[in-house]
Amino acid sequence: MRPVRLPILLIGAALVAAACSGSSTREAFSELIPPEDAVRVLDEAEDTLVLLDVRTPDEFSQARIAGAINIDFYEADFRDRLAELDRDATYVVYCRTGNRSATAVEMMQELGFDYIYEIDGGIVDWYEAGYPIE
Repeated sequence: MRPVRLPILLIGAALVAAACSGSSTREAFSELIPPEDAVRVLDEAEDTLVLLDVRTPDEFSQARIAGAINIDFYEADFRDRLAELDRDATYVVYCRTGNRSATAVEMMQELGFDYIYEIDGGIVDWYEAGYPIE
């Protein structure tokens, strides 16, 4: 009977691929999540989590999710300001209803950000779900 070599070759290929895959232990993702999942993500946050509000400064001053930073989607240098952020951090992004944040997430992906959550329905759905704003 001939020995079966295919499984050994597959295991060897997997080990080589794992060794060459770099130092990152997380797999890149972008996910649209409902407010209740965003709460969970924020509650379990590590030091490298950034809550990013992409509404205007006026909207931001009226109401925001606690701990958010603001970068105005409508500013001419919006993309440049995103590019200055830490690409290794995890981001939770929101706007008013989800339109601007969806475009912001696309830009972030193009810029090489790998760990992005977007709050579905933005701050409107967040508030309607009963979560606090300041």
